[in-house]
Amino acid sequence: MSFSEVEPNSLSPRPAINLRWFVAQCQPHREGGAAIHLKRQSYEVFLPLREKVRRHARRIETVFRPFFPGYLFVHLDLESDQWRPINSTFGIARVVMSGERPALVPCGVVEALRACCNENDILEWQPSLVLGEAVRVSGGPFADLVGTLDRLDGPARVRVLLNLLGGEIPVWLPRSSVIPAASLL
Repeated sequence: MSFSEVEPNSLSPRPAINLRWFVAQCQPHREGGAAIHLKRQSYEVFLPLREKVRRHARRIETVFRPFFPGYLFVHLDLESDQWRPINSTFGIARVVMSGERPALVPCGVVEALRACCNENDILEWQPSLVLGEAVRVSGGPFADLVGTLDRLDGPARVRVLLNLLGGEIPVWLPRSSVIPAASLL
């Protein structure tokens, strides 16, 4: 089951009196399937994804991977929702616990992540860039190359000096395809 099959939440909103976010640990590489199965059971699920460029067999493709590999968020009211069936859901290893009860995610964490995501839960956060710093190209034909940020041209374009063909070649790229070289994304 691929991550592109994960549908955005289409549940009717519930009163937010006692609703809080909790974390479920997933089986290896089963986050997308676990999210689908939890949604079928009427749980509200948040699985933030990130774009990743994958090179394999002379092909370059963009795939979506979990931002927190092995984990997803579940919105629950512990007073009224039954949370124990989550542990036996396909793709779920266990609900992360704090003693006898599921561990709460601190207030505002999931909300801040959701604010940085598009309607398909794909993270669109862009780290800040500083002129002269080393940057990595995250997409397109120059994916995974490291260069020096030479110029910021508004919010949409940047110029990067890439070491190609024996010299530094200036290349204009979309801002969204450049991240700091030290970044873990």
